[in-house]
Amino acid sequence: MARPGNPRPDLSADPAYAPLKARIIARTGHHYYTDKDELLIERLHRRFRAAAVADCAAYAALLSSGAEGEAEWARLEAEITVGETFFFRYAEQFSALRATILPALIAARASERVLRIWSAGCSTGAEAYSLAILVHELLGDALPEWRVAILGTDISVEALATARAAEYGRWALRTMPPEDRLRYFTRLPPAPGIRREGGYALRPEYRGPVRFERGNLLSLVEPGPPQGEPFDLILCRNVLIYFDARTVAAVVRGLGRRLRPEGWLLLGHAEPSPAFASFLDAVSLPGTVAYRPRAEAPPVAPAVAPPVDLSGAPAPDPVPPARQATEPLPADPGPGQSGAAEAAAAAVPAPDPVAAPGTGPAPAASETREDRPEEEDAVDLDRIRALADSGETGAAWRALRGALDRDPTDTALRFYEGLLARTLGRDAEAERALRAALYLDRGFVMAHYHLGLLLIALRRPHEALRALDNAVALSQALGPDTALPEGDGASAGEIAASAAAARAALGGAGSRRS
Repeated sequence: MARPGNPRPDLSADPAYAPLKARIIARTGHHYYTDKDELLIERLHRRFRAAAVADCAAYAALLSSGAEGEAEWARLEAEITVGETFFFRYAEQFSALRATILPALIAARASERVLRIWSAGCSTGAEAYSLAILVHELLGDALPEWRVAILGTDISVEALATARAAEYGRWALRTMPPEDRLRYFTRLPPAPGIRREGGYALRPEYRGPVRFERGNLLSLVEPGPPQGEPFDLILCRNVLIYFDARTVAAVVRGLGRRLRPEGWLLLGHAEPSPAFASFLDAVSLPGTVAYRPRAEAPPVAPAVAPPVDLSGAPAPDPVPPARQATEPLPADPGPGQSGAAEAAAAAVPAPDPVAAPGTGPAPAASETREDRPEEEDAVDLDRIRALADSGETGAAWRALRGALDRDPTDTALRFYEGLLARTLGRDAEAERALRAALYLDRGFVMAHYHLGLLLIALRRPHEALRALDNAVALSQALGPDTALPEGDGASAGEIAASAAAARAALGGAGSRRS
């Protein structure tokens, strides 16, 4: 039965939508939405409901209404700035932080024992707290002798409130093995919102050095000398995607002016530009590029330190070989499979080894997939991820189900079905979805990896071991710096190390059938 009430208006058919969109982009600089109408309309609908306006013309009038309009502009800009919210995002950058950047800064600042770090565009705080965890581990017993200050800034008041509370749902910790969740967090009981299936509170020792303030990166474009003390390290990742090239260059120049002479800057993977070379020196590190001020920035040799795994925990021992030298075993089929996608998951033949990437034919299921433009698939995934990243897991789940109705054999959609079901506490559905993704693409490293983590949580160590073996063997068949599909920036070498660490943590439990 349909819900009572008026249907949501189709903003794309509203004649006032196009000028409103142009005005929003001109005011905020968010050129990201030039070709993403569906995402922008989704966010405008939220503001329409909150502000009790009926259409684009009424909303445009509200934005023009003096102080009330300025307040609504602030709320709208926070709404349309989509923030990622998971810990240790882009594992190769955290590997560079652990192995090279932070050791170099600690050595350079040893006499003052002061370290200042800025997480610019911090969203709900996962990046700033990930840095706090890493600094805590690197300084160890010397931490009390240092004055560490980590500043997180964002334009969204709501995101900053979440950051200060330091409480997160499962989605924000989705790449983190269970043992690391227990190391860095305490469990919370279920509560409305992102904690409906329970949550996690960051332990106090990692919260201490971090503070949050509201700030707009566009203020860096304004003329005048930099305000405040300079920083040793600045991270500004996945924020610049909203701006056009000219604004990006101005913001990055402003970030560079906030660095100490020996400081470091990290940007998102899609954001570096040759235009930065006129005012920053690029430093190539394994899997990423960092930047330093051009004014005689001293060269730094990589520090002798182990690489970091996906979760940011202490690096594991060298990756042991998989139980079969070059080919991993298939994951055991799970219990209770039913339905179309579930039947696909159950159809994984248990005795056959998984082929290395690129060496076997695509499964027959993918050959029956209806032809859809790749742009439509990308829009579906963008919208689902954006909703999940903003804490609207229920809306993300509904969008996912709609996308799967249109294309039930899309491998990436099945993978995100597994991640979202796990976030919602629907572990049986998560397992079926991940196995369905593996039926569609048996070389899908991240699906093997997340299936292994799920099976560990379900206390099925033998099956977990097989899934993790698959992740290790498939990753080792690729170049160590190969970026993995749906890996959120993780490389094959990092996932191999992380899967091997999770496998080792099973100990003898994985050697016996459960």
